[in-house]
Amino acid sequence: MYKVTAYRGHIRNHKALCAELGVDAALPRKEKEEAILIAAYGRWGRDCGLHLHGMFAFTLRDDETDTTVLVRDAFGTKTLYYCLQPDGTLLYGTNLSDILSAEGFNKELNERMLQHYLSLSYPGGEETFFEGVKKVMPGHVLTYHAGEISIERYWRPLFSPDETRSAEDFAEEFHETVKQIMKELEADGEEADSFLSGGVDSSYVLAMSGAKRAHGCGYEFEQLDESVLAAETAKALGREFHRRIVQPEEYFEAASWVMRHMEQPLGDASAVVFAIGARSVAEAYGKGEAAGIVYSGEGSDEFFGGYNIYRKAAEYGKRLETFYTGNTNIMKEEEKRELLLRYDREVQSFDLVRGFYAENKDFDPLHRMCDIDIRLWLDGDIYLNVDRMSRAAGIEVRMPLTDLRVFDIASRVPARYKAEGEHNKLVVRMAAEQVLPKEVAYRKKLGFVVPIRYWLADETYNGRVRALLQGETAGLFFNRKELERMTEAFLGGYSDLWRKVWAVYAFLEWYGQYFG
Repeated sequence: MYKVTAYRGHIRNHKALCAELGVDAALPRKEKEEAILIAAYGRWGRDCGLHLHGMFAFTLRDDETDTTVLVRDAFGTKTLYYCLQPDGTLLYGTNLSDILSAEGFNKELNERMLQHYLSLSYPGGEETFFEGVKKVMPGHVLTYHAGEISIERYWRPLFSPDETRSAEDFAEEFHETVKQIMKELEADGEEADSFLSGGVDSSYVLAMSGAKRAHGCGYEFEQLDESVLAAETAKALGREFHRRIVQPEEYFEAASWVMRHMEQPLGDASAVVFAIGARSVAEAYGKGEAAGIVYSGEGSDEFFGGYNIYRKAAEYGKRLETFYTGNTNIMKEEEKRELLLRYDREVQSFDLVRGFYAENKDFDPLHRMCDIDIRLWLDGDIYLNVDRMSRAAGIEVRMPLTDLRVFDIASRVPARYKAEGEHNKLVVRMAAEQVLPKEVAYRKKLGFVVPIRYWLADETYNGRVRALLQGETAGLFFNRKELERMTEAFLGGYSDLWRKVWAVYAFLEWYGQYFG
């Protein structure tokens, strides 16, 4: 008989599943959800993840048959890792620390990942920065039996646009579906707050929820401060708003904390701000490590075509197969060849998506881009950040727009309602207009911007960054002359180089935490 050996997440349709699977709905949350996981796997096996709405990574163990099963949700909202030891032992856990701390594990750097990271700015794909340790990819189930591993996929993004329906039809279906999801999230009467930026997604989630309090981060750098818009939205909705002004000193001080708890390097500068925001929410709750529940709006951009780069899909056409590895690509192969001491020609970042393109060849160009970002970027950057930083801060983030039922709608929405015309994500905006002021629902996407390019160039704040870039550890991996040239060019006014400088710094900060 199976028992749960590791689990993190939240099963939002637990009431319906209890009735269907014969689980006692009166059980405490942890016991109830674990009973659901066992019963769901018993009934549906590999496909159990299609019936569990929410976010989850869990492992089951049956001692009688010597079988271990690892299951990760369709989108990869929670991390799940494994390592097959030379003696046939399987190490696994929802945290990398579960494996790194295991008896007999030999910690070594997987330097191949550094090459991928310098293009993507996040740990993309199945491998991790630790040699021999891999991720269970989103929508996959791993089974370990008699010393052998087998991996099966139960879900991947499939797009089948329905050209017969109007944007209004889709918007109404989307709106009603989100209503149902919010009912599931709020059914237990748990106290919840909501993250709020200036964008439509978080504004819509707040408006659809019963959260009385919202939280956002801002800066004294006015042209990049979305929190002013967020405050206006909260006021219009009659909700309390906590605005955290992030100072550059605080930002750089938090970076090492972020890399330690992220467990892998992440070159997304917004991750540090999110971490500060998550800790701020925990402080507002005042409940220490059991801080509380917070709603957030991730998933909509990738499902419904929210990024501006998607507008170029038709222009790119078939050429996507030659260059697009996602909406971040900070270094080309020739740049990495110059920068790295040990560049490996056999390690090409495009190899991470080559198989995706073989599978999505029948999609239109926009949906090929969405497919890549759902399968690589969401897992490796967005959800990694949300999961690791919320866990470290002691809060639980729930993302109502990240749901198989929401994706089912998005999969049927034609490209012309996504990234064509005046507004991206037209369907989402039309739904949001029912509960938000029109100017909020149709506000152009600003992105989770950070004034890091200005802070990095200011000698008042960048001392630790420069020290690491010029230190001995940098010399273990990078061509010092090329790294210095890149850094000085940035400081000399080439501000677009900030992503490359920050990515290198984030890696060095992380390396010092785990190998220093």
